Amino acid sequence: MDRISWNQYFLAQSHLLSYRSTCSRLAVGATIVRDKRIIAGGYNGSIAGDEHCIDKGCYVIDGHCVRTIHAEMNAILQCAKFGVATKDAEIYVTHYPCLQCTKAIIQAGIKSVYYAQDYRVHPYAAELFEKAGVHVEHVAFLPESLDIHAKEKAELVERLFMIAKDHGADAEELKNLREEAEALFAGGFLAETRHVPKP
Repeated sequence: MDRISWNQYFLAQSHLLSYRSTCSRLAVGATIVRDKRIIAGGYNGSIAGDEHCIDKGCYVIDGHCVRTIHAEMNAILQCAKFGVATKDAEIYVTHYPCLQCTKAIIQAGIKSVYYAQDYRVHPYAAELFEKAGVHVEHVAFLPESLDIHAKEKAELVERLFMIAKDHGADAEELKNLREEAEALFAGGFLAETRHVPKP
């Protein structure tokens, strides 16, 4: 088995953290790292002891849920709470940081931002990162980083497609099934088995 890269390792942690999110609009996770060691993690959700969006619905003002604290802020605040320095650290986030989180990241002295998905990228956030000299890099997240058997599962599904085709499944049905598989594998479907012909 091949070892995953550091970027995939830390992004996998952020994706796991996002599963703790209590926001019903978008689940986000963030991991702060220094010297290849995780120093904090956060996900978007309500303050401790308050109602959660998944229970009460989002509290939206001007298009933003004001009930939640963003994942990046929660991770930075965790460092503040426990006295852990963030200067020259790196942050791995499932989604591009919003403008407010961008400012907090810069003020915390974080030197690099790695994110998996674009999400409402504010031009001023990108400008601020550039002015502050913060390295920002999009890293395509590989879902198989969360599942050590992802390759084998994808190969099995591909073999099942071939069997279905050999048994007379029509092209439209196979197309629909492939789209469902692509969605299930979060776009990483059959990354290692592209040599197998599609129906």
